[in-house]
Amino acid sequence: MTERQMLVARPGAPPPPVDPVPVDPAAPDGPDTDTPPVGTLSPPVPAATVARLLRDYRTGPLLAVEPVAEGLLNRGYRVSTAGGRYFLKCYVEPATAAPATIAAQHRATAQLAALGLPVPPPLPDRAGRTVTQRDGRRFALYPWVTGSHRTGAELDLTQCTELGALLGRLHGALAQVCAPVVQPLAVPTADPADTAALIGELRRLAARHHPYGAFDRLAERRLAERLDLLAAHRHRRPADTAVGRSGWVHGDFHRLNLLYQGRRVAAVLDWDRLRVRPRAEEAVRAATLVFHHPVGGELDLARVRRYARGYRQAAGAGPAELRLAVHRVWWERLNDFWMLRWRYQRADPRADPLFPAAAAQTVWWCQEYEQVLDAFVN
Repeated sequence: MTERQMLVARPGAPPPPVDPVPVDPAAPDGPDTDTPPVGTLSPPVPAATVARLLRDYRTGPLLAVEPVAEGLLNRGYRVSTAGGRYFLKCYVEPATAAPATIAAQHRATAQLAALGLPVPPPLPDRAGRTVTQRDGRRFALYPWVTGSHRTGAELDLTQCTELGALLGRLHGALAQVCAPVVQPLAVPTADPADTAALIGELRRLAARHHPYGAFDRLAERRLAERLDLLAAHRHRRPADTAVGRSGWVHGDFHRLNLLYQGRRVAAVLDWDRLRVRPRAEEAVRAATLVFHHPVGGELDLARVRRYARGYRQAAGAGPAELRLAVHRVWWERLNDFWMLRWRYQRADPRADPLFPAAAAQTVWWCQEYEQVLDAFVN
């Protein structure tokens, strides 16, 4: 079982409302494919840098620092000091490391924690700042507590309902603490003609990849298969105006960003993708990431059904809103290749392990569309 460490701090009076952060509502949910490779490919943070950084905090002297499991956007470290243990986050992805973006995230998480939600806000330094800059990179410090990630299969049906309800409550709370959202008249959907052109480019790159191996053969097969699926379903493209309520969302709600203690979610982690999006679409995306088979990609529809019921009740989202969201996320997945773009356009293989199950899920979803829809809306 993978472990992550966090503690939900309880601040005093909540800070001012979160300022709006410009967000492209059509931006992909995967990391930005147009920026250079970052995250774990960035240089490690030297212990000397950590020691200097901690002088700004009331932690006591540094005793030890070691890297912990990392995502695609940032680096993380377990820091042991004379005053206790902490989690140090290093922001390195350009799209999420801008000062205004980090400040908005920190204000939001502080207010969510003040409302009693399991969201860990960063610790302030001696000057009251939650962001520290050293050697050209930005950092935030959090308390440390042991917890573990859970797969969807490890959750019983009651926990599935509770997880959906938690996401619904988070969406409601974000609407309270973040800047008001003007509902868009339309949110663009992927153009299958553009997707077909991208598939052609990726097929050429996969065929020429060196060394050519089993992954490249799989990529070529899945890309050809996707062309056939697009031809069969292109008439089902959602209208740009067929969209549910937009609001502030976590932006990356999946099992590796959920820390469990016993039966309960103790912390919702990594708010780097905090943004304005159609809210129910996040609920659908999260279910596909939490309740999928790790090899075949199929969804556990019994658990999805209980999760969706919990979300609908807590968020006040009706079946019609979930129906729109399911269709739009299905179409998004049918047209999405961010993992292969990382491999072939950026020469960055870190997302390769995600591709086989994700590609298989898209095929399965096309075959079982009505059953998936029923699980979310009934």
